[in-house]
Amino acid sequence: MALLSELATEIVIPVCAVIGIAFSFVQFVLVSRVKVTPERHAPPQSVNNNKNGYGEYLIEEEDGINDQNVVAKCAEIQNAISEGATSFLFTEYQYVGVFMVAFAILIFLFLGSVKGFSLKNQPCTYDAEKLCKPALATAVFSTVSFVLGALTSVLSGYLGMKIATYANARTTLEARKGVGKAFITAFRSGAVMGFLLAANGLLVLYITINLFKLYYGDDWEGLFEAITGYGLGGSSMALFGRVGGGIYTKAADVGADLVGKVERNIPEDDPRNPAVIADNVGDNVGDIAGMGSDLFGSYAESSCAALVVASISSFGINHDFTAMCYPLLISSMGILVCLITTLFATDFFEIKAVKEIEPALKKQLIISTVLMTVGIAIVSWVALPSSFTIYNFGVQKVVKNWELFLCVGVGLWAGLVIGFVTEYYTSNAYSPVQDVADSCRTGAATNVIFGLALGYKSVIIPIFAIAVSIFVSFSFAAMYGIAVAALGMLSTIATGLAIDAYGPISDNAGGIAEMAGMSHRIRERTDALDAAGNTTAAIGKGFAIGSAALVSLALFGAFVSRAAISTVDVLTPKVFIGLIVGAMLPYWFSAMTMKSVGSAALKMVEEVRRQFNTIPGLMEGLAKPDYATCVKISTDASIKEMIPPGALVMLTPLIVGIFFGVETLSGVLAGSLVSGVQIAISASNTGGAWDNAKKYIEAGASEHARSLGPKGSDAHKAAVIGDTIGDPLKDTSGPSLNILIKLMAVESLVFAPFFATHGGLLFKIF
Repeated sequence: MALLSELATEIVIPVCAVIGIAFSFVQFVLVSRVKVTPERHAPPQSVNNNKNGYGEYLIEEEDGINDQNVVAKCAEIQNAISEGATSFLFTEYQYVGVFMVAFAILIFLFLGSVKGFSLKNQPCTYDAEKLCKPALATAVFSTVSFVLGALTSVLSGYLGMKIATYANARTTLEARKGVGKAFITAFRSGAVMGFLLAANGLLVLYITINLFKLYYGDDWEGLFEAITGYGLGGSSMALFGRVGGGIYTKAADVGADLVGKVERNIPEDDPRNPAVIADNVGDNVGDIAGMGSDLFGSYAESSCAALVVASISSFGINHDFTAMCYPLLISSMGILVCLITTLFATDFFEIKAVKEIEPALKKQLIISTVLMTVGIAIVSWVALPSSFTIYNFGVQKVVKNWELFLCVGVGLWAGLVIGFVTEYYTSNAYSPVQDVADSCRTGAATNVIFGLALGYKSVIIPIFAIAVSIFVSFSFAAMYGIAVAALGMLSTIATGLAIDAYGPISDNAGGIAEMAGMSHRIRERTDALDAAGNTTAAIGKGFAIGSAALVSLALFGAFVSRAAISTVDVLTPKVFIGLIVGAMLPYWFSAMTMKSVGSAALKMVEEVRRQFNTIPGLMEGLAKPDYATCVKISTDASIKEMIPPGALVMLTPLIVGIFFGVETLSGVLAGSLVSGVQIAISASNTGGAWDNAKKYIEAGASEHARSLGPKGSDAHKAAVIGDTIGDPLKDTSGPSLNILIKLMAVESLVFAPFFATHGGLLFKIF
């Protein structure tokens, strides 16, 4: 038996979750101490105290640090951004709510009809002597867990957006005191989101399992089949959040850049640009609310995949609750580890110069990974019996607890490798992005060619990392190994999300500084925060894609077991047609999302041009642009355009499963996984590299960058074009693809019993 008793497990998991929620509350209180209401400053007592750049106070006095107008203006802009984001999310959630209800009914009908809605107990799938709860119960509880997952996902996205819009102006105001202060504010706000999300996801899942246990009793196989709905709910909301938010943010961004920077030669985030508020709202709804839901979905699904496989292994058969909760214990340990890691960035060390920002964020990843390795070892030692069996396609495979530790560890370190490779290819501190910037000398075309090449090249190492972790974890512990490897990658989710949310918050802070007319020096500081944020956003996407690949493979394994397929043979025509069609789906999906961004951006460009041409005194800064119309264009376009891509992902498994059966569906899942990962990595890295190549030229920090010209030079214009092309790649298509991969797999898993009994209509007719 495990060292940790069942009672201890029941206590440890919720306690860790509550600690996570408490910690995020503490961080929130610290952020809220920065006031956004104008107040009179007492003159600083000690000018020579140079800690964190306070000594610059004297120079700042001339910049008008006490300028009431600046503070009031920041508050006003923050308000506009917050209102825009809230109203968009409410509109989006109304549409998504309708879908949620419809899909919940669908789950109930499909799963209930497996045994003709009978209430009789049925023999268990894996042990015919015992009786299990009826299929109707699975239908009811799957529907409940689907709704719970969906609500948790929506909540995590919404809370993330709220804290980000709360923190953006505070970061701007802190930037007057030095870059270190601003960094801490932005990072703390990111941490609020990261910890809330990790703890919420864990707590809701834990409570759900315990409530379902009251009904299911000893039928753990049925219990954890019903829990899979939680992952489906989480990811289906994430899909709409990611696609809708992505279209919103990029329509505004592309519209603002094309007319503002390229045609009118005004700087980014200039208050004269009508699309500028919509652009800043977009950062919050796409990068923050979308990302939050997305990573929550990954987390929920990898937990579900591990639990499903474990329930038909010795953990479930012997009713060893502690070992069964191994995935949840890893996540609990993750919260504690990330808590310590966060203190390293905010309390143990201080940032004094711009060049320390990116290393500080990288250290977060390294510290959390190293500490988590120790944490996993402890959890594996106390929670697992020394030897146990794991279900592996019909046979039970004997596994030792140290082998499972290696599975989780390999996932964790693969995540770190993917993070660092992504950083190498997207940060302007390294040669790949500098080469892309250099190619802007000869115009936009060479910039595009170099950028695409960089994206394709950046796929190589992450794929090897994923391949190694799949091989190692599968060799040790079959499909369960892959599921816990995915959990390992996501175990430091709180830190990963803090780093990720930091990016859009500092992006917004820069926008607010520009719009409030703050001095050049403050804008330089926020730009430095923002450039580091761009890279961390790319790292976050790398994590999301890598974990999505592992998660969907684990879900695929669970689906194959649950649909009672013994082998998936590529050489049978049924499977092969699925494979080739599945590989096509990411392209179809990307085409839809990019076209949506294009057409929404077109409307935005026309509106911005119209305002510049018809509002007298707008260019001179005498008249105010009509921000609300641009916000409305983005909102309407994204709500309308998110439906078709969403429908494509949600309906494909249903159509394939019902008409072509489970073998073809297994082919489709494998195909979409294999091609989706490549496109997702290359798209987000290409976009990130173009964005930072543009930032590299604008910052002019090195001799080489200065030779490419100031803002407005030909090379800079070419870089802006590359950045604009990359926008839909890195913020709409790329990040949404990982949801496509996971969502199709988890949906197939939930509906597997239905497909296995009633699916394959076309092949039955002929």
